[in-house]
Amino acid sequence: MENVKLGIIGTNFVSDWLCDAVKMSEGITNHAVYSRTEEKGREFAARHDIKTVYTDLDKFFASDIDAVYIASPNYLHHDYAMKAVKNGKHVLVEKPAALNTREFGEILAAAKSKGVQVIEAMRPAHDPAMDTVKEEIKNIGTIRRAVFDFCQYSSRYDKYKAGEILNAFNPELGNAALMDIGVYAVHACVMLFGKPKNIFAKSVILPNGMEGMGSVFLDYGDFQAEVVYSKITESASPSFITGENGSVMLGKISMMDSVSIKMRGEAEKILVTDRFSGENGKTNMIYEVADFVKIINGTLSAEKFNQTTKITLEIMDEIRKQNGIVFPSEK
Repeated sequence: MENVKLGIIGTNFVSDWLCDAVKMSEGITNHAVYSRTEEKGREFAARHDIKTVYTDLDKFFASDIDAVYIASPNYLHHDYAMKAVKNGKHVLVEKPAALNTREFGEILAAAKSKGVQVIEAMRPAHDPAMDTVKEEIKNIGTIRRAVFDFCQYSSRYDKYKAGEILNAFNPELGNAALMDIGVYAVHACVMLFGKPKNIFAKSVILPNGMEGMGSVFLDYGDFQAEVVYSKITESASPSFITGENGSVMLGKISMMDSVSIKMRGEAEKILVTDRFSGENGKTNMIYEVADFVKIINGTLSAEKFNQTTKITLEIMDEIRKQNGIVFPSEK
């Protein structure tokens, strides 16, 4: 395919980032956008030089787009992805790819039957900074502990505390701290170490039923991993992997904005830093866009990405089970 015509579902800031990444990429263009309202759709289209706006979802999927980027509320990821693949469109779906393992399995099965490709828009999975981490942890000796920390005070939390519940704190939309940002931390752990032997999890549930934060202990036998995530606190701690001879530190997991290593008794060595500064700074979404194009064109397999997503969702299913987190659309 010479040029992938991409259709966008969702007009929030994450879709803005994705469209900016597409503009920096080869072999793909922002071609159309779907919005529930004409006004928001037109505003979004104007920002990204998109000529076609749809407010009818069926017409959007039946159009000449080749692929779809889905950035709708979490609970709609499955339904929109299924509609896309049934219309023969490739799918890049925002994290989490689905609410649970079953939904993701249905999406993959449908995609296989239609001969189209589906991957989750999980930025670290495609970022070369994570390749650096994979290489450097080979140098720190026998790994004994890993902590994946993503605690980010939500810009919507103050309004929640004032009595205004915006979408980001509405569990009816499939939202939870685990689904919204914890997924990054779980996914990073799976990328590096695979599936754990045992999982122990505890969440903090807000009065409206929204999971605000959580901690997870992952047992890998000869080493231990922890996942810490929150939408109601901010963390000053990096994520790290510690071996008997040293540690590798990671900055903000979603951005992979820094990676460093510190061997025992030596000074810290910066390996990755300052990648996205300045007006022309790149976003690490460019890497997932580039891989998506390669997968569509058949020069890269989606299998390893989807297998990691599947294991991540299995772990998240167990975390939710242990804490009684069930979304209305699953009942």
